[in-house]
Formats: sequence, C-alpha cells, structure tokens
Amino acid sequence: MILTNLINGLAPIEKKFNDVLINGININSKEVSPGSLFVAIEGHSNDGHSFVNEAFKNGASAVISEKHQASEINKPQIIVNDTRKAVSIISSRFYDNPSKELVIIGVTGTNGKTTTSYIIKECLSQAGLKTAQIGTTGVIAEGYKQEKTLTTPDAITLQRLLRNLVKQSFSHVVMEVSSHALEQFRVHNIDFNIVVFTNLSEEHLDYHGTMENYFHAKSKLLELLDPKTGLAVINYDDPYGERLLGNTKRESIAFSKKNSDVIYFENLNSKDGKIFGSISTKGIAYNINSQLIGGFNQENILASVSVLHALKIPKTSIESGIKKCKKIPGRLEVYKLKSGAKAVIDYAHTPDAYKKILKTLKTILKDGNKLYIVFGAGGDRDRNKRSHMATIAEKYCEKCFITPDNPRYENLKSINDDIISGFTQECYTIYEDREQGLKNANKLAKKGDIIAVLGKGNEEYQDIEGQHFFHSDKKIIMKMQ
Repeated sequence: MILTNLINGLAPIEKKFNDVLINGININSKEVSPGSLFVAIEGHSNDGHSFVNEAFKNGASAVISEKHQASEINKPQIIVNDTRKAVSIISSRFYDNPSKELVIIGVTGTNGKTTTSYIIKECLSQAGLKTAQIGTTGVIAEGYKQEKTLTTPDAITLQRLLRNLVKQSFSHVVMEVSSHALEQFRVHNIDFNIVVFTNLSEEHLDYHGTMENYFHAKSKLLELLDPKTGLAVINYDDPYGERLLGNTKRESIAFSKKNSDVIYFENLNSKDGKIFGSISTKGIAYNINSQLIGGFNQENILASVSVLHALKIPKTSIESGIKKCKKIPGRLEVYKLKSGAKAVIDYAHTPDAYKKILKTLKTILKDGNKLYIVFGAGGDRDRNKRSHMATIAEKYCEKCFITPDNPRYENLKSINDDIISGFTQECYTIYEDREQGLKNANKLAKKGDIIAVLGKGNEEYQDIEGQHFFHSDKKIIMKMQ
C-alpha cells in the first residue's frame, strides 16, 4: 500500500515521499525487512524508539514514532501522538478492514472468557458455520496449528489473522478480549457485532491501579460495537454488569441465573455438579444438558445462549453444542487417579475464581472425603490478591500445597510470604518444585478425595527470570492415572 493512503488523517507527510510503497508493518525492529513500515512503541520492558535506527538499517521504508529518534533523513519519519493507536488504524487499513467481512463476537470479563468462547464456537460449528476462536488457548480454527498467544494478540497479528480467516471462508470469529488489549488499542479498529461481559473481580491491579480503572478498561469494548446494529450481552447478576447496563447507549440484553425479566434459567438441576435445566428467552426455551460443573459455568452457558439466541442459531444446534462441550482445555479438567481420587486442573488465578471453584468442588465431595489444593501466585503481578487466595484455600481445603507458578523476576520466598500471610493455621506446606508438590498431594489423597490444581491450567512452562522452563501440570497428573 502507498504510505500516504496508509497514514491518511494521522499525520502530514512531505510530497517527495508520497509514492513510498509499504509491503509490511512491524513493531519489532529485528523482523523488519526491505519495504517495511516500522512503528515504534514504548513497551513495558523496551522502548521501540531506541530501535528506530536499527529498523532503517534493516531496510524499513518509513518509521512512525512519537518523537524523532533517527539519523536517517532520506526516508519518511512520521510523528504521531500515540503509536499504539496508529498501529491499530494502519494494520486495519493494510489488511483492508477484514473484520467488516466477518461476524465478530468479543468476550471480556475477569473470569469465564475462555469457556464462554468455547461454548459459542462449538454451537456455531454445530450450526454449520465456519468459526474460529482466538484467546488464551491460542487460535482454534480448521486448518490452523493451535499455538499459544496473548489472550488478545497485537494489532498487526490480529488484523493479519482476520484477513487470512476471510480468505479461508470463515464467517464467524469468537475472540477473548483482555483489559490490556483494550487499553493498548489492539482491537481499536475491529468492528464487533456482539460483545459479552461475563463479570469483574480483582485482577491486574498492578497494571490498572484501581478497580474503577479496570472497569473503565473493560467498558471500552462496548464502545467498539457498531452503533446501529451492535449488541451487548451483559451479566445482570454482576454489580459491574448492572452498571454497564445502566451506562451503555448500545442495544443490550441481560442474562441472569434468577431474574425472570431477562434471559434466565427457568429451572435448574444439578447432579454431581453438572448442569441440567432449561433457559428461557421469552420466546424459546433451550433444554440444557451439560457436563460442565459449577455456578460459574451456569453463567457461562447463559452468556453463550444469549449470544446464540441473538444470532438466531437453531435451537437444536445450541442444545447439541452445549452437550458436546464436555471438557474445556485447562478449565476444570477432571482426571481420575490410580488412588481413586480425582485431580481437577484449572487456570484460576484470582480470589473470585478460587472461591467459585473450591466451593463447587466442596459441594460435590461425598461425606468423609477431602479437598486438597496445589497452587501458587505469579511474580510481578497483583501482590494484594495472594493472601486472599490463601484465606479462601484454607476455608475449603484440608491441606494446601504451595508451589511456584511463574515467579518471573520476583523472589519466590517473597511471593510465598505474601501467600502464607493469609493463613490462620498451619494447614500448608511450601515446595520450591511444583512437581514435587503435585506428587505429595497425590500421595496424600485417598479414594473419593479431590485435588484442585489451580493457576497454570493448560500452560506448559514456568516463567523464571525471563526464561520459560518446561512444566505441565497435566502431563504430571496423567502419569498418576
């Protein structure tokens, strides 16, 4: 694309540079090749402005930045106020606005994004619609190798991916949208047809500072809806969801586990924690027979049915899709162990998620059986939540096995000290090796007991001082079967 068309309206450009052709966009100077446009972004660890000269050296045809940082004077250096916003606009233009050719469903919230996305995708696929899912489990789409990404990829990667999906005749995309992605404009130029708000609880306060800032970041997704045809699907039972319903000017529908004025469970039954019943939409009743467990999954199913109902997906496709969702990778995955106990793996890493999961597992225990927990806390993140997780674990669990969970650059002892400050009794043991903690929990658990393994979910690494070392809770547990 010609540079002037790419940056039209963002900044003026000298006439002598009008005909510069751009064949790619990069935010990493090492990936720049001849003909690229390099956009300098100030990140958490590195500032792209320090690599402008390297980008030109590698063949960049032009650079966009927030300040002059290069000795090169024969190529365009375009100054804008916000390079994050600029790269979002430019990426969308470069790939010819692919989101306009797709039905895009964005799912945001603290918990439930992945499960809700999985259910929606499965039901759309059951209806014969070629659907892709983008989120913490990577890109799940026919013909794509499932690779891990950020919850929401960067703007360039995302727009390129959407264009490729259009080329391969996909019609629908279900996308998890993180608060970081919204604050950093990664999805700023995506046209969302439907957005879902699942819930909001304490998380990422190391980044956002306050819950009010966190709520404001999440709320930005509703602003990306088409003002005429976009629809917001909101959890009425969540206090922040109720606020959103009152604040938004977009068309919206609400769902609730109990409020009959909105989409709700008309009747609800449970066996071993599994979900049975019917959801009423004031027009169609959907019969639910789900292998998923817990009150939080009731909310995820309600959110999914609300979206699918709005899209006019056939009742049979919705019901069969929900029934088919027996296991979500890294989300309440149950493994039977040789001892007769069960291990339950989940990505939970917030106090709210801990409370919901442990309460659910406690209710499905038989009399006399015990609940154990293996968990830790991530380094360089949300110190305040660590003690809260310990307090919740102590309330529901017989014994706690404290283990590493991505300490990053933080001292492990410091992390563990924060965790154990939340205990009121000696019900825990600390391990420097997570595998050893898992093995010891397995030795202690008897037939009918449950071991909750929380924090890492489907991850296959430990993040220690900038390096990823292989670790998989799932593979260790599978050896115990």
